[in-house]
Amino acid sequence: MSDDRLGCAVVGAGGYIGQHFARLLADHPRFAPPLLVAGERSGGKRLADVWQLAEAPPAGLAEERLLRLGPAALARRGVPLVFSALPSGTAGPLERELVRRGVSVFSNAADHRAAPGAPLLVPEVNADHLALARGGRGRGLLVTNPNCSAAGLVVALAPVLGALRPASIHVSTYQALSGAGYPGVPSLAITDNVVPFIRDEEEKVARESSILLGARAGPQVRALRTPIVAHCVRVGTREGHLEAVTVHARRRPSGDALRRAWTTFDPLRALSLATAPHPPVVVRQEPDRPQPLRDRWAGTPARARGMAVTVGRIRWTPPYLRFFALSHNAVRGGAGGSVLNAELALEAGRLPRRPS
Repeated sequence: MSDDRLGCAVVGAGGYIGQHFARLLADHPRFAPPLLVAGERSGGKRLADVWQLAEAPPAGLAEERLLRLGPAALARRGVPLVFSALPSGTAGPLERELVRRGVSVFSNAADHRAAPGAPLLVPEVNADHLALARGGRGRGLLVTNPNCSAAGLVVALAPVLGALRPASIHVSTYQALSGAGYPGVPSLAITDNVVPFIRDEEEKVARESSILLGARAGPQVRALRTPIVAHCVRVGTREGHLEAVTVHARRRPSGDALRRAWTTFDPLRALSLATAPHPPVVVRQEPDRPQPLRDRWAGTPARARGMAVTVGRIRWTPPYLRFFALSHNAVRGGAGGSVLNAELALEAGRLPRRPS
């Protein structure tokens, strides 16, 4: 393991997404094991005391105490990079203050998504939007990853959009309980039930997907003009968001051409990004796949487990392409997405290459 890894911290480390950050960063080849920062509820506890994930906490961090540190204290410690797992609504002011103090922030929260100078990023889809991130002159970068359903959707759509030139895109999402955070949906509300309402989710999926699939135009993004129509429901699975996608296409490529577009899609192949899956889209031939229980951890190499999007049950009956896509909401749609964004920024020379 390299000794010149870049120092970092995770804020919100006591929560579900924060623990996924800790898992991914514990032995990262480019980032040092993170400082773990939490609020009043978890501050002072060991990571092992608050751990909620099914797998054991990383050995190197399990006994680490969750610190109560604000932006000034993090900046004084020389932390150059923060991963934000704070809840939306709380994250905004703290992230702005960190950036003002010269700390770069890679955020999972919604507060600054697509704000001026804070690009919304999924590296396989819109890596060139990283150029929109402001930084320098004592300020850090602020980069956001999207809504967890939008993250999986755009990776599934990006390989085939050019071939289809869609008139409209319709998606119905079947979203895991963990997407609601912890403690999330009460058990009596979800047992024997499907909840057909997630506040603001349909609007986020449509808006953020359009930005991610849009084109950079100078200092702004020209959003995809194709209408994206979403239905979003909560279902009783633990992890993994399943999406039923229908694309109304203007063009008529062959079915083989569409499958080739998915299976050959790997725009990050030439870059040394540890969390990037190769390939980023896994195509399943079985008629009953993808399934959350069987496919949510798709992705190779081992460090990229949970970062691939699985596409299956593909039906091409022009003008309609229908398929299912499955992604891990907390990895591809959460902590893993932010870590991959930071890896891209480091590779692009937008972060310091020295340890803190």
